Amino acid sequence: MDPFSSEGELVNIHTAFIQGQYQNVLDDFDASDFSDSNKLPIQILRYRAQCALGRYDEVLSAISDSDAKRTPDLAAARLLAAYSQKPSEKLAAEAESLAASSGDNLTVQLLAGTVLARAGNSEQALALLSKHQGSLDAVALLVQIHLSQNRTDLALKEARSARSFAQDALLVNLAESWIGVRQGGDNYQKAYYVFEELAGAPSSSSAASLVAQAVSELHLGRTEEAQTALDQALALEPENTAALANKIVLETIVGRDTQELVQTLQKADQEHELLVDLAAKREAFQAALAKYSPKFVS
Repeated sequence: MDPFSSEGELVNIHTAFIQGQYQNVLDDFDASDFSDSNKLPIQILRYRAQCALGRYDEVLSAISDSDAKRTPDLAAARLLAAYSQKPSEKLAAEAESLAASSGDNLTVQLLAGTVLARAGNSEQALALLSKHQGSLDAVALLVQIHLSQNRTDLALKEARSARSFAQDALLVNLAESWIGVRQGGDNYQKAYYVFEELAGAPSSSSAASLVAQAVSELHLGRTEEAQTALDQALALEPENTAALANKIVLETIVGRDTQELVQTLQKADQEHELLVDLAAKREAFQAALAKYSPKFVS
């Protein structure tokens, strides 16, 4: 049973979370305001919001080793914070162990599944997340993993399955929009409408929705509009790595210098996938260059 279904009292905080309004999750909701049965899911959402904002130390200091040993949900939240802060094979192995011992727990599915996916263990992550019982959060993660594997067909299958039991759910609309951006063509415009609606309303706007809008604008060739959206995202969250990375892409497209932006991204996340990819391409270019010797004709 999904604790974040639209029928429950968690719908507002969950909506804020999936809209990327992570600071709102922390500022506007407190576990003490909810029924006892929902206090743990609320706290887990708050921990996930802190992780999304890069505040890993706050999560790690809030969850003791003894609490993590007693409660799989807290163990999963602590693991996500630790791995996000400093990835390691040891922590990936801990995610495998937690998945094996508490794989029926939704929080474990979501958070340990995230760690496994980030560690490159996509098949294990998919197997764990596939145990969910009607969780749209799990569906969203399954879609993201399939897209990372370039399996748009499987991502679309997941989204269509979710649409059958959650017709108007925001997460389903988002998942279909992520897929649309990958598919291209007319789907760019369809995805733009979803992202722009979120980004344009004060009640739902966030750095995440503005970045998503900007990405769809870039695919549609609207660089000025994309720049406006990215500038707004960075005004909200100056160290938002997704906004910084896409701003680097935008500036490269229009022919502007990106050195300062690259340095800012390096400070925020030295291991960001864009930086890793740029370093790999630079190394490959230097290797190719070394095979040739310049010849001068007098």
